[in-house]
Amino acid sequence: MSMSTSSSTSLVIGIPKETGSGETRVAVSPEAVKKLVKRGFRVWIEKSAGTKAGFPDEDFQMEGVEMVDAKTAFSAQIVAKILKPSFDEIGQMKKGSVLVSLIEPYKLDGTFEKLAQAGVEAFGMELIPRTSRAQAMDVLSSQAGIAGYRAVLEASTRYGRFFPLMMTSAGSAKPAKVMILGAGVAGLQAIATAKKLGALVEAYDVRAEVKEQIQSLGAKFVELDVGEEGSGTGGYAKELSEEGKKKQQALLTERLKKSDIIISTANIPGRKAPVLITEEAVKGMRAGSVIVDMAAANGGNCPLSVADQVVVKHGVVFIGFTKYPAMVPADASNFYGHNVINLMDLIVQKKDGAQSLNLNLEDDIIAAALVTHSGDIRFKKK
Repeated sequence: MSMSTSSSTSLVIGIPKETGSGETRVAVSPEAVKKLVKRGFRVWIEKSAGTKAGFPDEDFQMEGVEMVDAKTAFSAQIVAKILKPSFDEIGQMKKGSVLVSLIEPYKLDGTFEKLAQAGVEAFGMELIPRTSRAQAMDVLSSQAGIAGYRAVLEASTRYGRFFPLMMTSAGSAKPAKVMILGAGVAGLQAIATAKKLGALVEAYDVRAEVKEQIQSLGAKFVELDVGEEGSGTGGYAKELSEEGKKKQQALLTERLKKSDIIISTANIPGRKAPVLITEEAVKGMRAGSVIVDMAAANGGNCPLSVADQVVVKHGVVFIGFTKYPAMVPADASNFYGHNVINLMDLIVQKKDGAQSLNLNLEDDIIAAALVTHSGDIRFKKK
């Protein structure tokens, strides 16, 4: 089944300014806009939408876009955002228009109902399947890589010692021992960044198949026998049984006490983050050690973490930031914008110079990411 909407010439993409707390990104960069215009789209961007990302309005205007107000941006046939829209923003969208944004699918707060009532065809970018075909549209991966990089930098600035081995006439310093928990996209980038800074790096993941990837980056793979396999669908880890969780915690605790820096990235979509770092492990760490809990927004991999705060407990510094991509807004926006472009290539067809939407529900990517369609809610929480 597919839905096609004709257009006389070009489809219009509206880019509103992000208004969420702490959000500095914009859904497209000037580089991405250039490619959209080349594909035949008209682009409306809200004035100052890219300012916090380091993109002044002039940079967009040079690429032939129209600078508009928020209401006009939301009235476009396709609206591209970073964060999910507010109810008021949904109310400004036209029936039959397409929304492309992160949608927070597991927070059932009425957003889906509002989108369906408004007749908006909404794509949740975090629901893009993690397949080789969909890789170029995978926002979670593009943004997670940035997060893993930035998390290590945050740790390095708050750790009172060097990351690399340092030998000087005034003495020498041993390299930091860094443990990465979770070897998804964020974890692998954290490994690469910590290695570049000269640390001794080891990593743990419940999925045995990531061992080779960890080792290829120069880190040591920590093997723990928890009695079960942790691989889930779509490249994600699955939730362990209660017995498996207890075994994992017990085996990790002694290992973690020897770490100077822990970067914890373990998240399971739609679930509370697994507890990997016990208070006992924290108490056993050297004073001044640092834990970056990248799962702080979902309850944390350590119960002592506090979302969006830096706190010190038992002499250990906890970093609970939840918006790492927004700390690298120019590149994060550029990556996100290219993910959007690649999705446009899938859902927009061009014939005789005219663009039209083609939402083919038999396509696995569209079927997975389209959360509302023709007034109905398609997303079902697993």
